[in-house]
Amino acid sequence: MDSLKIIGTSHIAKQSIDEITRTFKSYDPDIVCVELDPKRLHALMTDAKPDYSLAGIKRYGLQGYLFAVIGGFIQKKLGNVVGTKPGSDMLTAVNLSRINKKQLMLVDQDIEITLKRFSKEFTFKDKMRLLWDIIKSPFGKKIKINLNEVPKEKIIEQMIGQIRERYPSLYGVLIQERNVVMAKNINKIKEKNPDKKILVIIGAGHEKDLLKLIQLEGFKRDKVY
Repeated sequence: MDSLKIIGTSHIAKQSIDEITRTFKSYDPDIVCVELDPKRLHALMTDAKPDYSLAGIKRYGLQGYLFAVIGGFIQKKLGNVVGTKPGSDMLTAVNLSRINKKQLMLVDQDIEITLKRFSKEFTFKDKMRLLWDIIKSPFGKKIKINLNEVPKEKIIEQMIGQIRERYPSLYGVLIQERNVVMAKNINKIKEKNPDKKILVIIGAGHEKDLLKLIQLEGFKRDKVY
């Protein structure tokens, strides 16, 4: 698809920033799509501190709130290790689109919907598996990852496969459902802009399945969750 190019990124790897910058220059897109929603874009652009007040429990549910708090903490710590801020890949794409006066499109599901879905769907069985896996993790086989680089496709597939097998409810909400939403949004953008080049910046864990959905004949773009 010459009119569509997808870059799968790591949200903390400098390699992703370099690849986005290089591809933007060579591809010269008309439209830039990013794995963000308005709330997350605002947080990135203003460098706003996460709101971890207890009011979040009411908005997202307890599980969604805890996921946001713990996930944000882990990403920040990993970012400190490699010297980048979480979301630097998306922020790079946003800034390049604005500097070069390209159209910016946010294609991800609203973060509050995702967190509410997580609170509703994350099953007791998956919670127990996750707790057990955390307890036994120091003694298990580890996947070696260079935080400065985007993981290789084989490693990504291995990690996604483990999540899908071990925690199907988590996989369904955080990956599968969002892939459907993003594919639907990207296809709508393609249909409305048939003669324009579109650059899509998403997390590497979404790339392969998202591309399949975009290309799938008969994909129901009106499918929502």
